[in-house]
Amino acid sequence: MTWVLARICRHPIKAHGREDLASVLLSAGACLPGDRRWAVALEAARLVDGWNPCSNFHRGAKAPALMAISSELEGDSVILHHPERPDLRFRPDSPDDLPAFLEWLAPLSPPDRVQPARIVSAGRGMTDSPFPSVAILSNASLRALSHLLGQDLSPHRFRGNLWIEGTTAFEEFDWIGRRLRIGQAVLKVEKRITRCAATQVNPETGHPDADTLTALKAHYGHRDFGIYAVVTEGGTVNLNDKVTLL
Repeated sequence: MTWVLARICRHPIKAHGREDLASVLLSAGACLPGDRRWAVALEAARLVDGWNPCSNFHRGAKAPALMAISSELEGDSVILHHPERPDLRFRPDSPDDLPAFLEWLAPLSPPDRVQPARIVSAGRGMTDSPFPSVAILSNASLRALSHLLGQDLSPHRFRGNLWIEGTTAFEEFDWIGRRLRIGQAVLKVEKRITRCAATQVNPETGHPDADTLTALKAHYGHRDFGIYAVVTEGGTVNLNDKVTLL
């Protein structure tokens, strides 16, 4: 059966919005361009130079309303949308724009949690993996999990980059150590993605409504969904490009 690329998505600010794309130029050893370019550090964050683990950041697992943010990256500016907030255009690298962003974010941040304090970048995507990764997911796996839960799950619950159509459910776990050609690019599959409570949240509303973690554990014996890959050969990737296991 033919596999094709069904969705391309980036998240300019980690856990604060998603943006669907029609095409992207991947580069060897790099994340998807513009993906997790920034992250929102908590007041209690203990940061080092470069990449930092997700425990330092404001994210949907602890602040579910964040999951309903969508965004657009335009140059050095980001436009944020949320069903309960007015649109906001700001520059994440600008200290002058930080107060407006934090004010916009405040109603979406649980008051009993550590609060967001500043925006940081790492010179690479602030992915959950310590290496620059691209998250690849399967529409068949999403349909299988949706069937288990008896409801249609949005792909945006899983914050992936590249979604593939045409595989069997969870077949992607067999690709660890293998290479995929997607359009002009080649990626090496490194590991499975273990999921957190953010996947339980409806990305249209920002409210939890599906126990994805319990369903995965009960039926499959794990809480994994999707795979991390690294780009080994750069090139342009377009929607509907053929996907081939090498």
